Amino acid sequence: MSVRLADVIEVLDQVYPPRLAESWDSVGLVCGDPADVVDSVTVAVDATAAVVEEVPANGLLLAHHPLLLRGVDTVAASTPKGALVHRLIRSGRSLFTAHTNADSASPGVSDALAQALGLTVEAVLDRLPAATDLDKWVIYVPCEHADAVRAAVFDAGAGNIGDYSHCSWSVTGTGQFLPLDGASPAIGSIGTVERVAEDRVEVVAPARARAAVLAAMRVAHPYEEPAFDIFALIPPPADVGLGRIATLPHPEPLRDFVSRVGAALPATSWGVRAAGDPALLVSRVAVCGGAGDSLLGAAAAAGVQAYVTADLRHHPADEHCRSSAVALIDLAHWASEFPWCGQAAGVLRSHFGASLPVRVSTLRTDPWNVATRPGDGT
Repeated sequence: MSVRLADVIEVLDQVYPPRLAESWDSVGLVCGDPADVVDSVTVAVDATAAVVEEVPANGLLLAHHPLLLRGVDTVAASTPKGALVHRLIRSGRSLFTAHTNADSASPGVSDALAQALGLTVEAVLDRLPAATDLDKWVIYVPCEHADAVRAAVFDAGAGNIGDYSHCSWSVTGTGQFLPLDGASPAIGSIGTVERVAEDRVEVVAPARARAAVLAAMRVAHPYEEPAFDIFALIPPPADVGLGRIATLPHPEPLRDFVSRVGAALPATSWGVRAAGDPALLVSRVAVCGGAGDSLLGAAAAAGVQAYVTADLRHHPADEHCRSSAVALIDLAHWASEFPWCGQAAGVLRSHFGASLPVRVSTLRTDPWNVATRPGDGT
């Protein structure tokens, strides 16, 4: 069975929704025709020249880091990144990136890092605020007109919950009003208090349909001044966002936990370094794949003993150590995100099976390649 690039993109967009990407990010298809058949997928953290050479003709390179993150005005083959784009296109190869959307997705980059370290994820470290996109409508209508009002708002887009439509709830009560001079009441008369058996009808509707639902309700409602309320719904906490809070199978001293981290991840010139009491017992940990010093405050408040991330700078780390007992474990950026490659490959393998070969590039694309150790002559 042939697999189109569009089929692969559909799966990736479901697992790593583009809406989760940061506003400054650039994710999705960089080059390639969605209608083309894809013969294989190679997964890597970075789209470097060496990695591109590994991708077979008519294959897809799924990269974590965007090749073209900043605005460009040329992809000429005389530029390093332009040359890569040309090389990909000429051989029918495609490039797709899942960056901060993969960071925040569940499961995502930090879940993969936690799994590689033998941790059990409990919660999101820094949740993304969920968008409020649903309204709750409460409409008061004479009982004999309730069905007509329901039908009208359903037709306008209200009443859908998951795989169900025409959803509503109602209870009967008594409405009261006094028509004043200038009113034209459908029920009752000027100057007389009127009490009417009314249904309280509740429905949900997308916020984008607010104007359409309002117009439909007014047309179907017998009153010239219908009584209704609109409540913007607050969604339940999402399980998406940056970083994860996780637990160890058994408490262990910080020195042992640092050794665990070093053994679990690919070796880099950066290595693994830590700040904290080596004897500190660690049982609960915060992790964030990629550069994570923006979440130092969240980690300090998370009730953990250690925080594992990458690219920690001197001054933020120093300020953290002065004010928090949470130990810091600092990794190479590439190493902290490499476990995601296996996760993404697993997603595609489970969906497409033998019809689409998927491999993880083992090339180390960490830019740091020379290190000096104490006592070395290098």
